[in-house]
Amino acid sequence: MSTEQGRLVSVRSGVQRFGGFLASMVMPNIGAFIAWGLITALFIPDGWWPNEQMAELVGPMITFLLPLLIGYTGGYLIYDKRGGVVGAIATVGVIVSADIPMFLGAMVVGPLAAYLLKKFDKLVQPRTPSGFEMLVNNFSAGILGGVMAIIGLFAIGPVVTTVAGWLGRGVQFLIDMSLLPVVSILVEPAKVLFLNNAINHGVLGPLGVARVAEQGKAIEFLIETSPGPGLGILLACMLFGPKLSRATAPGAIIIHFFGGIHEIYFPYILAQPKLILAAIAGGMSGITTFLIFDVGLLATPAPGSIFALMAVAPRGDHLGVLAGVAVGTIASFVVASFLLGFGRAERKAEREAAQAAEQAGAGKGE
Repeated sequence: MSTEQGRLVSVRSGVQRFGGFLASMVMPNIGAFIAWGLITALFIPDGWWPNEQMAELVGPMITFLLPLLIGYTGGYLIYDKRGGVVGAIATVGVIVSADIPMFLGAMVVGPLAAYLLKKFDKLVQPRTPSGFEMLVNNFSAGILGGVMAIIGLFAIGPVVTTVAGWLGRGVQFLIDMSLLPVVSILVEPAKVLFLNNAINHGVLGPLGVARVAEQGKAIEFLIETSPGPGLGILLACMLFGPKLSRATAPGAIIIHFFGGIHEIYFPYILAQPKLILAAIAGGMSGITTFLIFDVGLLATPAPGSIFALMAVAPRGDHLGVLAGVAVGTIASFVVASFLLGFGRAERKAEREAAQAAEQAGAGKGE
């Protein structure tokens, strides 16, 4: 193997390890995402059974619970329960620093705080006098967690917020340049970082309102809200994804497509970042189809379910809107299926695991 090939293998393995680490932070918490998605789809004012009291659960869950779970899990992976506790403490800092859900900030500060605590313990614990271990451990975790929360509040959180602002301005620039399909290159990654509401209501919504006043309908309302790209990815995960994805994707499809809660598919991409290419492909192809059919919506569909899209589509545009959603779904499904290797790697791993279990059983029988 040449030096260049060795470098490529090293880079590829590094990317795979990083993707695997992201997956291990997100996938154990899929149940919490589904719980939040169900509550949102059912009880918000535009949900199936609006309930003001139950809808109060939605905000705290996405703002506090989900980022804290990710921060704790990231810390736990680095340094067991001590790392998880410190990671959760540090995550509070990035949560307080911004008005957007701080999933990205939690993925950074949780593991970082746990890593620093691990290094500190390695240095200090061998030198701690007997009988003072609990005192030192508790105070070191508390002090480091507090310091990292402050760093998250004043440093990490603002950096993530700045990145969100850059994405918003980038989307605005592409729209101004009449490059609508290219907007997906920024919109889809921004959505996966849970900036979908900021992009939709902060950038696309006002532009759509202005276009409706001029032309009677606006394609801007379809750019972020189309469920096609997410549906295609979830279908691919259901058929070809890892075992956990195959088990949870069917429920996520219902919440996403019929309930309009797009956030439910974001963890599947965070778990396997390469799937962002499928989301971009689905977004670009869907927008192109909307342009070909010259369709738009009268208002922002909230939430972005297929029913909401149909409800705010003007007379005569329903077929074109459905075509754009379908094309986006097919494109993202094809690309995601290819990126997942059509399940070959998963089936191979499952066969190897089954063979290993059989061999272990045969060995015990002897």
